[in-house]
Amino acid sequence: MTAIVFDLDGTLIDSAPDIRAAANDVLEAEGHAPLTLPETRGFIGRGAAVFVQRMRAARGIGPARQADMLAAFEARYLTAVELTRLYPGARPALEALIAGGTRIGICTNKPLAATHAILTHLAIDGLFGAVIGGDSLPSRKPDPAPLHAAFRALDASSGLFVGDSEIDAQTARAAAIPFALFTEGYRQGPVADLPHDWQFSRYDQLAAIAAAAR
Repeated sequence: MTAIVFDLDGTLIDSAPDIRAAANDVLEAEGHAPLTLPETRGFIGRGAAVFVQRMRAARGIGPARQADMLAAFEARYLTAVELTRLYPGARPALEALIAGGTRIGICTNKPLAATHAILTHLAIDGLFGAVIGGDSLPSRKPDPAPLHAAFRALDASSGLFVGDSEIDAQTARAAAIPFALFTEGYRQGPVADLPHDWQFSRYDQLAAIAAAAR
């Protein structure tokens, strides 16, 4: 195993505060109440369009507003970086993997431009040999195609996928890729309900999982 691909939101980064701020700007313009942080975390995972659909539904806004609200949300999303943080220990864990010869990549449903913006803001953009966003391919997770594309870009036929959610677990299973579940992210249900090969709550535990996956 020479490659590890990571999900982004809820796995490497806690971006919910920034996503919430962008969403609430849109909702305020529409004359509706803001999202709570738990609501925001619950809506993340299937890309911007689905996030806006869920946000609308939660506030009783009809589908006729989808296109305009999505455009407004995405415009704010590109610069929504100030409140986002790496999870503790994530950067040294990534750097240790690279130092040990492991190639690492990103496979996220976040739009590619927003993905690059946040990676650059956090100064980790140079660590990844592959970055696949939610609009990089015609399909997105849980379709396995983006995950396979990430491994191909790393010149690896397989490896380990690290994620935090039901979507990530489904993607790994569909792709027949071993899966490590980060338990401190945005999953909706109990850990036991998500198929996984390993689980971890701290990034200093990842090296042992990577070694076991070899």
